[in-house]
Amino acid sequence: MMNEVKESFREGGGDGDGAAPRRRTETAAAAPAPAALTAKVRTLAPSMTRSMQRVAEAVAADPAGCAALTVTGLAELTGTSEATVVRTARLLGYPGYRDLRLALAGLAAQQQSGRSPAVTADIAVDDPIAEVVAKLAHDEQQTLADTAAALDTVQLGAAVTALTAARRTDIYGIGASGLVAQDLAQKLLRIGLVAHAHHDPHLAVTGAVQLRAGDVAIAITHSGSTSDVIEPLRVAFDHGATTIAITGRPDGPVTQYADHVLTTSTARESELRPAAMSSRTSQLLVIDCLFTGVTQRTYETAAPALAASYEALVHRRVPRGLR
Repeated sequence: MMNEVKESFREGGGDGDGAAPRRRTETAAAAPAPAALTAKVRTLAPSMTRSMQRVAEAVAADPAGCAALTVTGLAELTGTSEATVVRTARLLGYPGYRDLRLALAGLAAQQQSGRSPAVTADIAVDDPIAEVVAKLAHDEQQTLADTAAALDTVQLGAAVTALTAARRTDIYGIGASGLVAQDLAQKLLRIGLVAHAHHDPHLAVTGAVQLRAGDVAIAITHSGSTSDVIEPLRVAFDHGATTIAITGRPDGPVTQYADHVLTTSTARESELRPAAMSSRTSQLLVIDCLFTGVTQRTYETAAPALAASYEALVHRRVPRGLR
């Protein structure tokens, strides 16, 4: 978990070559607010054991009912043990079951305050296009809300600090995540920072070899297990660069080589809406947060750079016959 001491694998320590690994202490994350509980369950459920999933699904589905239960009662309801209930509470970010019950009570109160019922995001082949628009808009909104609620702002702030001071930033992404990597790179370039987006794994690794302390490497992978993204991040990590993982799996293999982990929402995948669509939405929110944070800290240089890039391209936005 993010609030535990993690083993670092710099200098090849993660490959079993006997090199002494450097211990990295992650900043302890505060217990999530009640509104973030459901998002936390969606994000972490795929990495839980089946018994822990039953507990997590129960508290997300009926926060009011579960808030009224003792740890023994919730264990009996879900067919698990008291120890499993406590472990689930801690995995969700709460010190103990008592804290989880308080969050459930808060979430139940919010849900009873008159909020309109949720719209299902399942899209059928014969849905009218107007209904498709409504369902997709609702799902995008929920994805953004879940990502914002679960995003660790301490980790985000540390990542912004690293990017602000970076000599060079390399960004790795494949497929839909590659499009997000390109978006972040062009944003950073527009405020005068040196940034490269790599979607070719061979070029990504050869570029990572050139990184060192003072540089930043960012891996974007929804699954957290894309080898073409993990490999260059590992190389950058081994060469001393500050590494950042943007992923929907906070316990995925990519985080092994990440100094900072920014978690995106894990939305439900459907037949007509692959995971790449919803994951891209949450990834774009995270990189917009990164970019805005960097722009705030470098405003004196970023603002003129943005203005200059706009002026350099403005003539391309106006048809010649209208100038």
